[in-house]
Amino acid sequence: MMMVEKTIIVEGSSDRKRVAQIVQEPIEIICTNGTIGVSRLDELVDELFERDVYILVDADASGEKLRRQFMRELPHARHLYIDRGYKEVASAPHRHLAGILMSADIDVRGEYLQKEGAQT
Repeated sequence: MMMVEKTIIVEGSSDRKRVAQIVQEPIEIICTNGTIGVSRLDELVDELFERDVYILVDADASGEKLRRQFMRELPHARHLYIDRGYKEVASAPHRHLAGILMSADIDVRGEYLQKEGAQT
């Protein structure tokens, strides 16, 4: 079995599906279902201690609260931000998410980077 070294933490299952469509490398996508309890957070901290962790949450109050929790508990995690105009990861355009993921050195499927009529 191949060791997965990267983990993306998202809020909802629709976020997980959206990100999974775009990512091309083996990556674990953990869903917090909006909030996360202290015991689950402790488990995650232990599990993710030696991995590259990316936090990709909604641009809203609950997303910011979750982000603050992770900043405290997983200080090595890299925070990825969607454009506030989209509010939710699940409703952000694939191309927007692909660009964010790619800028974090995550391998994405090429078809999500193309824009009609633009040079890539």
